[in-house]
Amino acid sequence: MRERGVLSTFWKNHHFDMMRYSDTCPVATQASEPLVNYMDVSKTRVRVSRQLLATTLTDLLNYFSSPGQAEYAGQISIGTPPQNFTVIFDTGSSNLWVPSSLCTSHACEIHNRYLSTKSTSYQADGRSFSIQYGTGSLTGILGIDKVTVQGISVSQQKFGESVSEPGSTFVDANFDGILGLGYPSIAVGGAPPVFDNMMAQGLVALPIFSVYLNSIKVNGVVKFCRDGCQAIVDTGTSLLTGPSGDIKVIQNLLSAQSLDEGVDAVECGNIPLLPDITFQINGVDFTMTPSAYIQMETLNGEMQLCTSGFQAMDIPPPAGPLWILGDVFIAQFYAVFDRGNNRVGLAKVLP
Repeated sequence: MRERGVLSTFWKNHHFDMMRYSDTCPVATQASEPLVNYMDVSKTRVRVSRQLLATTLTDLLNYFSSPGQAEYAGQISIGTPPQNFTVIFDTGSSNLWVPSSLCTSHACEIHNRYLSTKSTSYQADGRSFSIQYGTGSLTGILGIDKVTVQGISVSQQKFGESVSEPGSTFVDANFDGILGLGYPSIAVGGAPPVFDNMMAQGLVALPIFSVYLNSIKVNGVVKFCRDGCQAIVDTGTSLLTGPSGDIKVIQNLLSAQSLDEGVDAVECGNIPLLPDITFQINGVDFTMTPSAYIQMETLNGEMQLCTSGFQAMDIPPPAGPLWILGDVFIAQFYAVFDRGNNRVGLAKVLP
């Protein structure tokens, strides 16, 4: 796939979506104050600043530079002295993990690895953990150390030290690990999320990532969710996913053709003729034009591969059926995550 020039597109379409079927362990703690997530979108970079209780800003960069693509990654450090890592800030999961120096998987060897013996603030937890994503998995042990995000240091933070990352899922990733921003109830191993600990220590509040869809329109006509449906906003999911039956209808409307790599391709010359797709949330329309939901990639410096930003994912009850508004959707709008009031706000981005 790398030789054919479609590996980047395949990675986007087979991203390890974070609304998962992993083991969860509920925690009793609850958030009580809001975190505001300000998102400003440009064609080649996404810059996100999080309003802390202090005036510190955390910038998250887009590692996929294609228009409309976003992989919200930033720098953190773990330990004393600090060991630096690039992590995905993911609203659809709750655990922090980075590769361990004990890991011999190829994915670990080509990324930054945490060395516990070099940190004077490290404490062993010793329990094992396992996370199974939609694509890819990892296993490891839990540790405890100081975690710093943009100058905000969290003490006694439990995190995962990955010791096995089989397969190729994480090999081509432009990040070392993942920092989950979700609720503690979905944290594997009962490890309190980083921002829960920030809140508990008086440093920061937490975001929320759920939203209710009134309907989904194609060229102004309601096609899906006539009676409403559930959805989540997830920065850890690259595409926009929904029930397979509904997504099949959308792909047919786009005249998309499935490639052997699982990518749904469309004719690049037909993009101006494709319909606008509108998500109505609490009575407000959020419209995506074809240029927003179609991904274009240059092959061999000339040919373009154009693919649909929609992907089928059937999530069983009780969590599903569910739509996941991933980065294809989020990158078009200004988002405010309010954990304290259990809501998320979306607005159109002004030019």
